[in-house]
Amino acid sequence: MFIQTESTPNPATLKFLPGQAVLDAGTADFPTADAAAKSPLARRVFDVDGVTGVFFGTDFVTVTKSDAVEWDHIKPALLGAIMEHFQSGDPAIEGQQAGGHEAGDGENAELVSQIKELLDTRVRPAVAQDGGDITFHGFDRGVVYLHLQGACAGCPSSTLTLKMGIENLLKHYLPEVTEVRAVAP
Repeated sequence: MFIQTESTPNPATLKFLPGQAVLDAGTADFPTADAAAKSPLARRVFDVDGVTGVFFGTDFVTVTKSDAVEWDHIKPALLGAIMEHFQSGDPAIEGQQAGGHEAGDGENAELVSQIKELLDTRVRPAVAQDGGDITFHGFDRGVVYLHLQGACAGCPSSTLTLKMGIENLLKHYLPEVTEVRAVAP
């Protein structure tokens, strides 16, 4: 098994591509080791000293490290942990596949649907290439609330991505949108 790695815009995050499916659909975010309780893969990755976050896409694993460790020191152990998981035959997540958390707004259902469609077709594929994801959390009085995950969370360019990229895109197509804000999970 050969696992490729790619850098991301976030220097504290590295994207691992195992060459096979990680999740059947959706994404899964494990911001802490405690959150990884139901994921054999995330638990193995968190066992490597210096790991502070794990994120799964359909075909990648994104790992965030602490500033106290260097990639050169933990990358071999991470490659070993990921390879060991795929050779074990264990599922990435026990009992269920994960998907993004989404909240709708009944009175703005059509607008919310359009926002989600734009995010799914124009934004999420781009951020997935960088090892992250952005999920819709709500819409209220012109403000779209999004949650950044994986490499996007804590990335130095995430504010620029939100404001200059996603906000401008949504305002262009949907004049009802006045602002985009990041929210915690």
